[in-house]
Amino acid sequence: MSKKILIVDDEPHIRLLLEQTLEDFEDADVEILSAANGEDALEEIKKESPELVFLDVMMPKMNGFDVCNAVKNELQMKGVYIVMLTAKGQEFDRQKGTEAGADLYMTKPFNPDEIIAKASEVLGITL
Repeated sequence: MSKKILIVDDEPHIRLLLEQTLEDFEDADVEILSAANGEDALEEIKKESPELVFLDVMMPKMNGFDVCNAVKNELQMKGVYIVMLTAKGQEFDRQKGTEAGADLYMTKPFNPDEIIAKASEVLGITL
């Protein structure tokens, strides 16, 4: 059974950057999925149950906080590790992310090495 990573961002170039950063995981039988907005992300999470989600905060249709809250608190999907990615690094946003159930909070621009290290840790895969 392959593991899954979901990348959620409304900016195509950020999705691409994350996909490129994580592409080596595909060699370890990890499927990389992506969504361009919160609504699609929530549907993907319900359908695919990814182990790891990199979730943008500011998005159309449904923001990252709402998606995270739906997954963690409403659907009680404890097996989904959510990393909130945002350009906003203020304490208020961190607090909001924590309340929504985010497992980790990273600010953009992100360090690709940190993304790879976190994915390795969560998925239990060493590249």
